[in-house]
Amino acid sequence: QVQLVESGGRLVQAGGSLRLSCAASKPTFRIDGMGWFRQVPGKEREFVAIAWSGGSTYYADSVKGRFTISRDNAKNTVYLQMNSLKPEDTAVYYCAARYGSRSRYGDWDSYDYWGQGTQVTVSS
Repeated sequence: QVQLVESGGRLVQAGGSLRLSCAASKPTFRIDGMGWFRQVPGKEREFVAIAWSGGSTYYADSVKGRFTISRDNAKNTVYLQMNSLKPEDTAVYYCAARYGSRSRYGDWDSYDYWGQGTQVTVSS
């Protein structure tokens, strides 16, 4: 079992920046993939970014160039730095962890553990 706790979500103006944190209950260097998803009411959970234990990262096209995912194994924490925020980035952001295969990393149901989510609201 891995517990994940997100923090850092709040109200921010368009064009601003925010950093989300996700603290894991187990050493993150042992977790293959740590990712971020987001969800708005009535829509499916949407892939945002993933950072693999080997260092590679992948992003959704909608956030590429604006968001940066990183892992700090010394703190067992994964971060999502969000810059140039837009109103359409408004969502509940979830941290997720997965083991094993690297396939389907964009599919929410391929992850093993989830945090409780943190609300990000971007005002225009």
